[in-house]
Amino acid sequence: MNLDFTGRPAFITGGTNGIGFACATQLARSGARVTLFDREPNTAEIAATLPGSARGITGDVRDSAAIQAALATDPPAVVVINAGTVIPSPFLQSREEDWLRTLEINLTGAWRTLHAAATLMVERRMPGAIVVTASTNSFDGEADLTAYNASKSGLLGLIRTTANELGPHGIRVNAVCPGLIRTRLTETHFSNPSILMDYFRDIPLGRGGDPTEVAGAVAFLASDAALHRARRT
Repeated sequence: MNLDFTGRPAFITGGTNGIGFACATQLARSGARVTLFDREPNTAEIAATLPGSARGITGDVRDSAAIQAALATDPPAVVVINAGTVIPSPFLQSREEDWLRTLEINLTGAWRTLHAAATLMVERRMPGAIVVTASTNSFDGEADLTAYNASKSGLLGLIRTTANELGPHGIRVNAVCPGLIRTRLTETHFSNPSILMDYFRDIPLGRGGDPTEVAGAVAFLASDAALHRARRT
């Protein structure tokens, strides 16, 4: 399926690697005017490797003012909320500071980005599409990931509520829920055969995913093709 984002501004958090960078690449190749927003100091340099006129802004989703300033420079029609972190630990050994950091980035950071982007869209009376990276951990309480699981579960409540409230403004809010995808955060899993054997036992394909596979789903949900599909069903 050829998806056309020609001339549409797209804003991606956590876009310098993994799923975020794959989404940025997919959207840029489809004609979008991509802005990466990431904590990496070389975000601008990474953005310059993308097709078209992509640009990068170094910033943190824990900083509301930075998000709002970045969005205001080129108000988006497409937003991909992907910034996230994980700090594995058994529950009884977990630390409060790790819990707070994980929720601050994964859940509150998503709220900040979604709130700022949707506010701009409503003020400008422009329809838009927002796609959030949740997880299969939104449903499955995988061991040693209490804070991560809680943050990803919380995203589904955020998404469902904002989809209901923003839909009348022509703003679609959706989520993708990837399983084990090979990224910088999960590389240790892919390097451990015993973990993979156990994890993939219940996966029909018998393998993990690639970021490009998630990017295809994100691009579809952000596209007019998804809007037309919803109207037909």
